Amino acid sequence: MPTSTDPLAHPRGLHAVLAASNFAQGLGAFAVIGALASLIQELRIPVHQAGLVVSLYAVVYAIASPLLIAWSGRAGRRSVLAAGLLTIAAGAVVGTFATGFGMLLAGRVIMAIGGGLVTPVAGAIGVATSTPQTRGRVLATVFAGLTVAQALGLPLGAWLVDVAGFRATFVLVAAASVAAALLVLRFVPRGIASAPASLRALGSVLVEPRLLVALSFIVFFIGGSFVFLTYLSTFLESRHALRGQALAAVLMLYGLAAVAGNLLGGRLADRLGPGRTLLLLCGVQVLVLPVLSLPDLPLAVVLVLLVVWSVFGWSVHATQQARLVALDPPRAPVLLALHSSGIYIGASAGSAIAGQVLQLSGDRWLGPAGAALMLAAAATLGVMALMSRTPAAAPRVLGPRPVAD
Repeated sequence: MPTSTDPLAHPRGLHAVLAASNFAQGLGAFAVIGALASLIQELRIPVHQAGLVVSLYAVVYAIASPLLIAWSGRAGRRSVLAAGLLTIAAGAVVGTFATGFGMLLAGRVIMAIGGGLVTPVAGAIGVATSTPQTRGRVLATVFAGLTVAQALGLPLGAWLVDVAGFRATFVLVAAASVAAALLVLRFVPRGIASAPASLRALGSVLVEPRLLVALSFIVFFIGGSFVFLTYLSTFLESRHALRGQALAAVLMLYGLAAVAGNLLGGRLADRLGPGRTLLLLCGVQVLVLPVLSLPDLPLAVVLVLLVVWSVFGWSVHATQQARLVALDPPRAPVLLALHSSGIYIGASAGSAIAGQVLQLSGDRWLGPAGAALMLAAAATLGVMALMSRTPAAAPRVLGPRPVAD
């Protein structure tokens, strides 16, 4: 077992525990989506309100995550990570015993608060237990749990609903979160040296244009992905008559490609550098997305394009996190929290844009709309390059130091 004086004694095992933590958080975020139909029926929720189960989680997460990371900045990362996981479990228990829509939403709020701690803290521990040369691969490992959860969460949630009802989904989330918390308390060492976060550090990031531009990249990129991803199932059903097991198989293929892409992104970031890798990812997305939706292609071609789109789309997270850490190591915990918030902001915005595109022009223009947001993401890289030519005084922020549990 690693000790407080040697946090890198067993880094692979430690990073696997961090991935398990992200997996539990991801299940809490995504598995419930597969249970929506059962929720609507059993709790008698109006169809037009059911989306709050997802959107409320996203809004609470986006707002709470950076604030919680700043507020808990002096506490030990091990304790904060375990507390976040147990908070997710508590929210899942509330959801399990929900007798009405209000109680269910309360459980989702609690789960979002816990989730807002887990992913950025896991990333911060990954940064603290890696070297600059291996940071991309380490963050890819840590983030792989969230990728696997998104890839498997929807079909797993749908299967559990079919077998045992929507409450089984919440039971699974609670069990996974408690198990991950126990692993954290057992294998994550105390006193890992980490840059302290604070509300002051959060405020300093939010008024620094250079960092805001860097953070905006993920909002545009995820937004571009979700313009098409939000209605991927309906697209495949309307264009290629895929339903039932055939549709589930294609979605699983997309998920497996996402897992591969997450790992690829970390390696590309270590080899090419984060900036060049992100530009490459944007380029692939701009080329692939319009081709996916504009013409009527054979299913085999669509499947190949879906794999390419997923691989290069999901390569973004470890790469962007490595970039943010390199831009400002002292404020890395705050930047990682804001990165997590940006994911949910981008997903919400992309879904909203997709709905408008469908209403105005049909699904053929989903790809071009997504590509436009990808171009905006690439433009932020150009703006950053221009801004980096103008030297600025480094802000006075406390450097890394050990924090005690």
